[in-house]
Amino acid sequence: MMQSNSSLEIAGAYIRVSTDDQTELSPDAQLRVILEAAKADGFIIPQDYIFMEKKGISGRKADNRPEFQRMIALAKSQHPAPFKRLYLWKFSRFARNQEESTFYKGILRKKCGVEIKSVSEPIADGMFGRLIETIIEWFDEYYSYNLSGEVLRGMKEKALRNGYQSVPPLGYRAVGGGKPFVINEAEYAIAEFIHTYYHSGHDMSAVARECNRRGYRTRRGNPFERRTIDRLLRNKFYAGTVEWNGIQFQGSHEIRPSIAGVFQDNQDRLNREYAPRMRRNVSSCKHWLSGLLFCASCGASLGFHLSSDPKRRPDYFQCWKYAKGFHDDSCSVSAHKAERTVIRSMENILETGHVDFEYTRPADPEMKEEQDLILAAISRLEVKERRIHEAYENGVDTLEEYRQNKERLRRERAHLEQSMAALSGNPESEMPPAVQKKTILNNIHSAYSLLIDPDVDDEMKGAAVRSVIKKVVVYREGPRDCRFQFYYYV
Repeated sequence: MMQSNSSLEIAGAYIRVSTDDQTELSPDAQLRVILEAAKADGFIIPQDYIFMEKKGISGRKADNRPEFQRMIALAKSQHPAPFKRLYLWKFSRFARNQEESTFYKGILRKKCGVEIKSVSEPIADGMFGRLIETIIEWFDEYYSYNLSGEVLRGMKEKALRNGYQSVPPLGYRAVGGGKPFVINEAEYAIAEFIHTYYHSGHDMSAVARECNRRGYRTRRGNPFERRTIDRLLRNKFYAGTVEWNGIQFQGSHEIRPSIAGVFQDNQDRLNREYAPRMRRNVSSCKHWLSGLLFCASCGASLGFHLSSDPKRRPDYFQCWKYAKGFHDDSCSVSAHKAERTVIRSMENILETGHVDFEYTRPADPEMKEEQDLILAAISRLEVKERRIHEAYENGVDTLEEYRQNKERLRRERAHLEQSMAALSGNPESEMPPAVQKKTILNNIHSAYSLLIDPDVDDEMKGAAVRSVIKKVVVYREGPRDCRFQFYYYV
């Protein structure tokens, strides 16, 4: 006899598919079997309680599985848990690490009161059933580690037999079966440009900027930056050498003189110009202005660069996006000039008593915690909104059901946004303007005293200047001219 939905218990389903088991059911097939088993047991699994990982995610580490973590967090969010039973297709889907499996199953069973059931590995209740489950988990973990060892040995053997198995560099594509990679003409033209443009005398940042200006993209569709140019220039594959996990061999793939002819010259230049420098002493503060200077062109922070030859060029700050080749507008300023400008700004304020500043209201820890909870609830609501739309598009829900669910979520969102607005607008007692000004002047005087003291280290100076300056925007107005805009606060 069919049970009514009102008499059914609520359950959840966790689904994960690995790439190392060719006999495994697909995610949809796993879900179908689980839903049938749950219905037969008198359980219903709502859409929000179906936790399905993307294909290929490993079961070795729980931290790497977002849906698993969402499932555990949801189970712990209420007492008792919002679902009474968790269905799996196989116990190995829960974890292939017995230590983690025991830990998280203990949380679900003991703290949340959630039963765990494998639909393809039925076991009896009680201690004997738990023993059988532990043995199954042990075999799953052994299989996982043994398989990874076999795969690694197979890959090593393939490399020793001159088989191609690494990720093809830009300009090549794999054909499978360990056969030599073949040239992708459109991508190879980009790699060719990078090698020849660098060979013509441009540095790596300039190469990256020119690639981005031309609309070129990396294999993953990202803009080029200095680091990606460096890796591409050093890749021996373009000169015919194949490398995998410390094993090298002379490949049989096609190489062309346009790159191979300049490759060694480029290596010589890279080794000559970009040799490792002496490491500086470890410190959490490279310079007391680090993190305070910002580029007017793109808004990125200016990174501090310690000069290798102070006589030719002193220490300086430069926009990190420019340095990596993301845009053309340099925002370089010498560290000495930036230091003097900041100190002169403070001296001017202390002499005139005039300062434009922003009052920053002290944060209430309890209010911050409540705001974080509301933001988390809004984030979960966005997931639900996507899912009801997908359910309607896939024919799971009718148009009327979709409208009802959408209206329900709209009301929830409106309530959460009203709560957030009420917290954000919660009146707090602010310092009177006269007190604010007196406070900022006193703070600037204290910071100034530390900045001009040669015996105070950079970390102390950095903390002092950050207590009064929110940020400094640097405008480059000529080869040697810069304008600084200060944002003070109290």
